Parts: sequence; C-alpha cells; structure tokens
Amino acid sequence: MTRIFRSVRDGIGFDILLIGAALLFLVAFAGVPLIYNVLMSFQQVDMFNLGTFMRPLVGFANYAAVVAQPEFWMVARNTLLFVVGSIGGQFVLGFGLALFFARGFPGAATIRGLFLVSWVMPGLVVGAIWGWILAGDFGVLNYLLRSLGIIQSNIFWKSDPNFSIWAVIIANIWLGLAFNMLLLSVGLHGIPRELYEAARVDGANTWQRFWFITLPMMRSTIGAVLSLGLIATLQQFDLFPAITEGGPANSSMVSQYWAWQASFKLYDFAKGATISVMMLVLVLIASVIYVRSTRHEVRG
Repeated sequence: MTRIFRSVRDGIGFDILLIGAALLFLVAFAGVPLIYNVLMSFQQVDMFNLGTFMRPLVGFANYAAVVAQPEFWMVARNTLLFVVGSIGGQFVLGFGLALFFARGFPGAATIRGLFLVSWVMPGLVVGAIWGWILAGDFGVLNYLLRSLGIIQSNIFWKSDPNFSIWAVIIANIWLGLAFNMLLLSVGLHGIPRELYEAARVDGANTWQRFWFITLPMMRSTIGAVLSLGLIATLQQFDLFPAITEGGPANSSMVSQYWAWQASFKLYDFAKGATISVMMLVLVLIASVIYVRSTRHEVRG
C-alpha cells in the first residue's frame, strides 16, 4: 500500500488511475445500459420479465415488426427532414455569423457572447419559449410575418400537420446555432491571415478567397461540425414534448420521440429498444465520420 500511495503521489501511474476511473464510469453508466438495450431489441419483452437478461429470443422479429408499423415511413421521413433541416439551418446560419463576427468590428465579442444564451438553456425551456413564439393566435412569429407582408393570415405552426415538424426544426436551429457558430469561428481563426493577403495581392475577389481558401482550410472543422450536429440532432428529445408532442396525427413524430413513446407510454419496451438501436447505427456512422474528419488534426 505504501508503494501504491507513493507512486500516486509521485505521479507515476496517476494518469492510468484517472483513465481507469473514467472508463469504469462509462462502462457502468453507458456500456451496461447499451448492451442491455441492444439485447432487449432481439428478445420478447413484457412487464413480467423486464428485470432480467434471460428472455425468449426472437431474432430480428422486433425489427420486422417496427418496419411493418403503418407510421414507420412517416416517422422516417420526419426524422430525415428534421435532421437535414436542423443541420442545414444551423450550419448555414452559424457559418454566416462566424464570418460576420470574424470581421472584428467593435463589440463583436460581446454580441457573439450573447448568442451563447441559447446554447446553455435547457431544451424544455427552449421548447416552452418557442411554443409561445409559434402560437397560432398570439405568437410573435406570425405577427412579424404579417407585418412584413409574407403571410395574410395566421399559421398554426403547432397544430397544422403541414407546419408542425417545421416548428420543431425552427426551435432546434435556434438551439444549436451558437454551437455551430462557436466551432466554425475557431476554425476561421486558425486560417493564416497571410493566405488572404497573398490572394488579395494576386487579385482574388471575396468569393474566390472564400471558395479557394476558407472552405478547403476548414474541411476538417466542417466535417466535425456536421458530424456532431447529426449526433446532437438525433439525440434531441426535449423540444418535441414541449412543442408538438409528435402530433398532430404523427406529423411531427421522429424516431427518438417514437422510441420514448413506445417504451414509456405504450410499455412496448422491445419496440422502443429496437427503434433506439436503429438510431444507434446512424450515430455510430456519424461518429466514424467525425473521427475521420479530425484524424488529420490529431496526428498533426
């Protein structure tokens, strides 16, 4: 024991101790539930055998049952629309803001810091705020759109099947905008200013400098931002119960909320586990893309 304490005090093996503690935490609170969830997706589960690992195996029957559900393709379409719309909006607006604040005008740092408010707010709070903003009768968004002459009558964002998924997408874009702006701003600051000066001397205009310098130099950053955005979007849950609750008529139902509803409202735990495992595959693909996009930076 004296030798162990002396080695920890001298720093020998202390890094291994820290890594071991973190790894033990991940295995206990992430690894075991993950294995339990994957195993449950291949078993017949009910309320009587929920607390045990030993349940009847059904193979891929749960996956076939999920795909055969009448709402499966609508949920898949909504999930794809939610992911593409959220990531696209967050990236385009975040990149635009990063380029805007990179100009370094007076007060840029202060104004940029205000955008971080959306990032630190809980999802349920953001959902409640946007629920008021998107209200059909008294919402601020409808008032602004009518004032600008874009619409003539109110849009019932949360109760109209044609707009319900877009209500959550708008809220999620606002929620993740600051994160995208922050990471892209870091990438922009990492580009040597000498490259822009040399291109300007050679007669390159603003668009050419952006296309031939900014985008290539930020390729790894953009890959990381998009990959992390995909992971975060597929994990987004709080906005749905706060804004639309998946309705009306499943028009805003996405896979993550569908899995929760199947498990904790319908008590079909096998179905909920199966849906979450399907999402896990997408998250793993995004994780691989993220690791590959940052591999060059890590090696450098």
